[in-house]
Amino acid sequence: MSSEKQAEEAIVSSLNETMEHEEEDQGDNSVFSVKSLLWHGGSVYDAWFSCASNQVAQVLLTLPYSFSQMGMLSGIIFQVFYGVLGSWTAYLISVLYIEYRTRKEKENVSFKNHVIQWFEVLDGLLGPYWKAIGLAFNCTFLLFGSVIQLIACASNIYYINDKLDKRTWTYIFGACCATTVFIPSFHNYRIWSFLGLGMTTYTAWYLTIAALVHGQVEGATHQGPTKLVLYFTGATNILYTFGGHAVTVEIMHAMWKPQKFKYIYLLATLYVFTLTIPSASAVYWAFGDQLLNHSNAFSLLPHSAWRDAAVILMLIHQFITFGFACTPLYFVWEKVVGMHDTKSICLRAVSRLPVVIPIWFLAIIFPFFGPINSAVGSLLVSFTVYIIPALAHMLTYKSASARKNAAEKLPCFLPSWTAIYAVNMAIVIWVFVVGFGLGGWASMTNFIKQVDTFGLFAKCYQCPPSPSSKHH
Repeated sequence: MSSEKQAEEAIVSSLNETMEHEEEDQGDNSVFSVKSLLWHGGSVYDAWFSCASNQVAQVLLTLPYSFSQMGMLSGIIFQVFYGVLGSWTAYLISVLYIEYRTRKEKENVSFKNHVIQWFEVLDGLLGPYWKAIGLAFNCTFLLFGSVIQLIACASNIYYINDKLDKRTWTYIFGACCATTVFIPSFHNYRIWSFLGLGMTTYTAWYLTIAALVHGQVEGATHQGPTKLVLYFTGATNILYTFGGHAVTVEIMHAMWKPQKFKYIYLLATLYVFTLTIPSASAVYWAFGDQLLNHSNAFSLLPHSAWRDAAVILMLIHQFITFGFACTPLYFVWEKVVGMHDTKSICLRAVSRLPVVIPIWFLAIIFPFFGPINSAVGSLLVSFTVYIIPALAHMLTYKSASARKNAAEKLPCFLPSWTAIYAVNMAIVIWVFVVGFGLGGWASMTNFIKQVDTFGLFAKCYQCPPSPSSKHH
């Protein structure tokens, strides 16, 4: 029997055991059927919706800003390039998950009431030092990913109601997003993932159509790229856009058959292209270099019921994406405080609350919607979802015996270990030099400029001057 077949049978056996346990708890009550339909997902389709919904949320509104920094052609090329790179490293993560789980299943390890996470995969395959590296980068990225969603909520709602400043809105939405502590795991995002993707789809096509209907503003210029610092800042925002697979392992673990995940992220990325490329291109065409001082695309589009609907839908989706980013952090914290195996949702929710507090605080300190995406992309995403998975894959299969007994066969489009290693090494070098090196320099230069201009704890970042301030 092949090692791949053994891997599949081992994982399916473990999942069947878990499902039988859940069925015993639920019984035959029809109420649970409705609950399962809306609340408890684990299919290939659920995973696709989760990946696509999580991959693009508030960043959709900052891509026109990136296009103004890079120019339209570079913006489109980098989207496709980083989309393909992200899909490849998501594939590597899925392979390593299957490898780790297969080895543990052979040791009769049960994962009932336990969610496998990326740092545990690294620990099982490469040892404690890699666990520490994975844990540090992943948690920091997800922490700031959650911060960005909170900043985006305040930035967006301001365009509907500017009676409150953005900092006050951050307080309010921080309290709202804290309710995600009650969502147990990625199994329970079925209906939310579906709705979230629908909301993003509406917003993307609203941006596209509204920009085309609006037409080019008088005297619109499209001079980008004009400075290297702006060019690489925009590039790292796109790197961030297609680096949403820091939650890949948790999404895989929520699947009934995680070995089917391999190409789901690529399929999700292809759909995301239909949202990001038309909307960013249309808005940049319409407003050109004005976007350099407007990181949120909503700020330049005229007020209308269509725009208000897009803002509200994005707010709901950002709440969902906040939950996506925070849930792995909740799991880590539960394991630290010994609450991960607790069945009570309320007890787990209470234990999770301390995770939300630093997120809330950081969103108030750094309210720089747009520039913070690029900083996180260069310093954290570059390692978390590009460099570390590529290096981990190479080290896991460095021995001939490991390659021979691999739980997953090589992909049909790249059936050579030499080619796999060449691709992985190219990704490591490119992302380290361009993403982390040049991108880190550019994004931090831009980020520091925002701090110097607006200050920390900025009350209303990039808000137009109030009439009273103009008068004085």
